[in-house]
Amino acid sequence: MGLTGTVLAVDAGNSKTDVAVLDASGEVLATARGGGFRPPAVGVERALAALAEPVERALAEAGMSYVSHVSACLANADLPVEEEQLAAAVTARAWGASVAVRNDTFAVLRAGVAEPRGVAVVCGAGINCVGMRPDGRTARFPALGRLSGDWGGGWGLAEEAVWHAARAEDGRGAPTELTRTLPAHFGLPTMAALIESLHLGRLAPARRHELTPVLFATATEGDPVAGSLIDRLAGEVTLMATVALTRLDLLTEPTPVLLGGSVLAAGHPRLDDGIRTRLAAQAPLAQAQSVSAPPVLGAALLGLDHLDAPPGALERARLAWEPSRA
Repeated sequence: MGLTGTVLAVDAGNSKTDVAVLDASGEVLATARGGGFRPPAVGVERALAALAEPVERALAEAGMSYVSHVSACLANADLPVEEEQLAAAVTARAWGASVAVRNDTFAVLRAGVAEPRGVAVVCGAGINCVGMRPDGRTARFPALGRLSGDWGGGWGLAEEAVWHAARAEDGRGAPTELTRTLPAHFGLPTMAALIESLHLGRLAPARRHELTPVLFATATEGDPVAGSLIDRLAGEVTLMATVALTRLDLLTEPTPVLLGGSVLAAGHPRLDDGIRTRLAAQAPLAQAQSVSAPPVLGAALLGLDHLDAPPGALERARLAWEPSRA
């Protein structure tokens, strides 16, 4: 008897959305890309309307309007109640017989492991960590920034760098080259000029993200203040991973710890070495590795898991996004 069932896989981040339609054998029937998914900024209905465009384009390309299962890994699904609300909204679109909505960090994790077992830490604009076991148990954090006790992410690092540089320039803090490198990035002479430009809106708030690479470059030059922030981030990544491993009773067995997101994927030696050194001390059996596979693959594999697809189907899907594995 042949395999039956189809999957609509969705990985919707803040800046872009990737969609794929697969059959139960793991063959990719269609793909599509769309814009970002930002319910907090535009509301759930408008966000779902934007999501519908690439979804319906992919379904049409696959020659269908309905699938067996929708596997949607969505940004801003940070709390279980938000996952429930978004699952109801996706269900109302009638794209599939069943719907599973998860935070998009689960897609990063599933993309990087052979089975739904392990921990992933993602550090991009923000920071998040999730873990899962094949029996369905999960570990997660609210990932709402300082409100939920988080520290790190590109945005947080930029803010910390500005804070330390501002205090260094006016005498309240330790000297740091950040007082020179941060304003120089924008062609400004001093931190006072940078602060004024940010405060008065001459520099758009979103441009603060540009300061995170400046922080890393300054740390590489040997600046102790900048270096301390990189070291603190390494500690935070390790702490989140270790707590997730502990919650899932995975500290005592070899377990993948996936590192993803723009900050962790950039290959900063001090950060990478710091994470691996701390993990070796706190979770010796953890196997740290970077994730290169696109998260939509993770959404697809989670969908195939739901269909109880055999290993061959999972491998066929993986080869569609990672042909070098062939």
